[in-house]
Amino acid sequence: MGEHRFEICVDGYDGGLLVNIDGEVPLDVVMHWRPSQRVVIARIDDGELAVRVARTVGGWKLTARGATHHVRVLPPHVAALTRHMIEKVPPDLSRFLLCPMPGLLTRVEVAEGQKVEAGQPLAVVEAMKMENILRAERPGTVARIAHAAGDSLAVDAVIMEFE
Repeated sequence: MGEHRFEICVDGYDGGLLVNIDGEVPLDVVMHWRPSQRVVIARIDDGELAVRVARTVGGWKLTARGATHHVRVLPPHVAALTRHMIEKVPPDLSRFLLCPMPGLLTRVEVAEGQKVEAGQPLAVVEAMKMENILRAERPGTVARIAHAAGDSLAVDAVIMEFE
């Protein structure tokens, strides 16, 4: 997915926008949208385009004709500094079984070195008087079991690790 530079000039009287993408010839965009609307019809130059709009953390997700674009609206002085920001990549937690809520580990259904299949029960956590069966998301081999039955666990505590 390439990075594009958008320049937007807002004309507050009729909902019109002039949009430059990568410094090319501006597109004349007219749309009347309210934050409660999920779909908006935009007139771009001489054509119309239906765009699905969804709020995301820090911006908007626009979907039209099968293509999805993530858009952030920033003041110009902030937008100029975004190229210097380091993207925070979330850690890969797929090798771990994490406790989904604070609770008591009542049973561990597998042993270290055991091969497991997707959907197989791995452990049972009791929380708020309910038993929660934690299952394998995909096939793998148990490398290490970090807790035993009877241990109290915090949310996101590592119960076991896979190879």
